[in-house]
Amino acid sequence: MSSRASFRRALLALAVVALSLWIALTTPPRLGLDLRGGTRIVLQTEDGPTTRADAAATDRALEVLRKRVDGLGVAEPSLARSGERRIVVELPGLRDPRQAAETIGRTAQLTFHAVTGSARGPAGPAAADGTRVLADPDAPGGFLALAAPALTGDGVKGAEAVLDTATGRGWTVDLSFRDRAADGWARLTGAAACAAPADPARRVAIVLDDRIVSAPGMQAGVPCGPGIGGGSAQITGGFSAQEARDLAALVEGGALPVPVTTVEQSTVGPTLGAEAIRASALAAVIGLAGTGLFVIVVYRLLGVLATIALLLYGLVSYAAVVALGATLTLPGLAGFVLAIGIAVDANVLVFERAREEYASLGRAAGRDLRRPVATAFGKVWSAVADSHITTLLAAGLLFVFATGPVKGFGVTLAVGVLTSLITAMVITRLFADLALGLPVVRRRPTVTGMAGLGRLRTRLTRRVPRLMAHRRRWLTGCAGLLLVALAGIGVRGLEFGVEFTGGRVVQYTAERPVDADTARTAVARAGFPDAVVQTTGDTDVSVRVRETGDDEQREIREALVRVAGPVEVERDDLIGPSLGGELRTHALLALGLAVAAQLLYLTVRFRWTYATAAVAAMAQDVLLVVGLFAWLGKPVDSVFLAALLTVVGYSVNDSVVVLDRLRELRRRGGGVPLAGLADRAVAQTLPRTVNTGMGALFVLVALAALGGDSLTDFSVALLAGVVLGMASTVFTAMPLAVALEARHPRPAPVAPAPRRRSGAVV
Repeated sequence: MSSRASFRRALLALAVVALSLWIALTTPPRLGLDLRGGTRIVLQTEDGPTTRADAAATDRALEVLRKRVDGLGVAEPSLARSGERRIVVELPGLRDPRQAAETIGRTAQLTFHAVTGSARGPAGPAAADGTRVLADPDAPGGFLALAAPALTGDGVKGAEAVLDTATGRGWTVDLSFRDRAADGWARLTGAAACAAPADPARRVAIVLDDRIVSAPGMQAGVPCGPGIGGGSAQITGGFSAQEARDLAALVEGGALPVPVTTVEQSTVGPTLGAEAIRASALAAVIGLAGTGLFVIVVYRLLGVLATIALLLYGLVSYAAVVALGATLTLPGLAGFVLAIGIAVDANVLVFERAREEYASLGRAAGRDLRRPVATAFGKVWSAVADSHITTLLAAGLLFVFATGPVKGFGVTLAVGVLTSLITAMVITRLFADLALGLPVVRRRPTVTGMAGLGRLRTRLTRRVPRLMAHRRRWLTGCAGLLLVALAGIGVRGLEFGVEFTGGRVVQYTAERPVDADTARTAVARAGFPDAVVQTTGDTDVSVRVRETGDDEQREIREALVRVAGPVEVERDDLIGPSLGGELRTHALLALGLAVAAQLLYLTVRFRWTYATAAVAAMAQDVLLVVGLFAWLGKPVDSVFLAALLTVVGYSVNDSVVVLDRLRELRRRGGGVPLAGLADRAVAQTLPRTVNTGMGALFVLVALAALGGDSLTDFSVALLAGVVLGMASTVFTAMPLAVALEARHPRPAPVAPAPRRRSGAVV
């Protein structure tokens, strides 16, 4: 490699690292609600009697909701339209989802009426002329008869919650009207002031969503006729501070153009989020340390360089996520930690190939240790690109079809894959060029880690195992495992989470220890015999029910209080049944598209027989992981979907590397049968497969041990996927590829016809 190329690569690496360091030090990360605590509500607009819930109506509703949320006093709220009819509202720090949903989701039709007299009921809808009867406990008969609306909430300019200490009325809502509405308010109050002091007609009714919230009477100082001028009014009603603020937010925001319903709701306490950050950070440190130590032991100096590159990888990928403005979520942190394994994969591919090149060069390698490394980088580029692109396909599908925090997993995984290419192909190569050019290293080539093939590679080189001779036996064994997995799915069934079924799951922390049976009995006696009650540790209780109402949740909480003392809600997730069915459909569609996308890409890059073998092995791995979760009774939710799509990428990665080596060996020819070439391809790439798998296992074990309940299941799925992926490459993908090639051999190249020369006798 020329010195000019090294200089360009050094400048690029220095620029990337410097920019990443500057971003990491100056830009704070954007944390999701599952990490900093708060409430997330997904609203869906519905068709009204005279309105249609299209994208334009949803946008207008979004602006109304934005004004209401501003009135709640929540710091850094986030509102965004999702699709045509959904609005995602994120309220950091808000722990009461019921209060938020009631305030921001009400239609809030505010009207002002002249009172025509008292009534004895019943309350009912407006008559054809706009008159109506509504309940008012302060009226003599308990009801007031109201004229047609004289004003609507559209005329209100502003609303503010005020503590009235001068008159002792407590919390009130002060209103201000626009010009025309101010004149209407003066006429309305002027007409009421003309009635006798005891006459109900001296009152003005302020109605919100068919409920009288205030019906103030005109004081003696209000003149008959001119009424209250200045365009201001005051709503009284014995409000608390929060009630006054909520009412002011509703009035300030105005009426929603279309009705909305809550289809998803999630609340996370700040303590749980802080613990998740600490656990994920500790898992990242332990996983990175374990991976780095393993790579150093196996590859010596090259391993040291790879570990330094991994640290820089962490810096660059974190800076990229922050610079993109992506929201860091709990699954996103898992994707960030998991991508370390992907970064290790590229380095291991290069180092194993460098060992081969060093051995083939013999003494010539000692004169320039950089030569085998440069050759290795050139030869592994195809496999590195293929393995990274297949993982990017899975991450892209996850981003498109996932919702909420899991979407962040797709973002961080994609960023990690792209960053891995930069660190492995640029930074690691730069470090290797600099270190291997030093005289002290050149005199001691054994310290580089290239001088030996390694114990496993040496044994496999001396005696290549004839695995493909027993390919029918391997395929039969894999078919048996598939039957066991399918039996688990059929017999035990899948325990779908609330994301896919609809319902509500609430995680409580009790003051004193409580066992699962006691908590389950208490919840059943409260009227929820079908609830799924689980305990984690001594004081953590999780309750899952089909009912999604706040009243039911309050009853369950009171039942737990009776057996466990005061309880605190740490997490509250609600999914509507319609959304659950939609998410389940999206999950199946995402998996189907993942399989189709991998097959299409691999067919383009390889022959269709190779692509079919790789995708079949990947589908086997997915079914085995699903079957494992069925037998274990673990929940299948959106986090599990993220794990499955990652298994897709990992499984195809292993198969692609071995198939790429098989294709290379086949091009060399030599008259060796395809089964023998397949055995050689497995033997030559098995050390890479084992070492890459070990690097990923350190990270996954750390996540399983420290990542909390949701990440534990995620890590178990990936642990199974990584182990199964390594095995399926050898015992499913390669035997199937050999069998398909035997049945559908590649057509032999046609020799060109000899050219006839003019005047010659042929």
